Amino acid sequence: MMISTTMNAKLNDQIAAEFAAAHAYLAMSCALDRMALKVLAQRFLKQHDEEREHAMKILHYVQEVGGTVTLDAVAKPKKDYKNVEAIVSTALQNEKDITAKINDLMTLAESEKDYATRSFLEWFVDEQVEEVSSMTDLLNVVKLAGDNVLQVEAMVRHQMLAEKT
Repeated sequence: MMISTTMNAKLNDQIAAEFAAAHAYLAMSCALDRMALKVLAQRFLKQHDEEREHAMKILHYVQEVGGTVTLDAVAKPKKDYKNVEAIVSTALQNEKDITAKINDLMTLAESEKDYATRSFLEWFVDEQVEEVSSMTDLLNVVKLAGDNVLQVEAMVRHQMLAEKT
């Protein structure tokens, strides 16, 4: 095995955290759909897919370095939110929590002189900068829009269309 047993365990914890984040985004997407905010629901469904991809990326890395993947149960996500701001605030906090976990993994990799894992984790460090930034921006827009969430829908639609081109 190319990683320590400690690193193996922490990477398994991160896999669980990424799957939990995916599950939370899926629940948020469903809540937005119930609010008839189809564009925001689609945006959060996309986030679900990304978090699942992150989990799978780590899972494959653990396998590649000869570690053992242990999958834990994913906690039931919150399903009731009072408004869009509560959803986006929760999503932002989740991204900050994932960032802290990635930073802890990077610290462990450096302390163990595990340069392969450190190199692997650099992508996640960079990704989390983008994730926190985009969710912070979305929260700011939601706050600016106030009760007019249709403006947020329009802005997110525009962003999603721009990403496709």
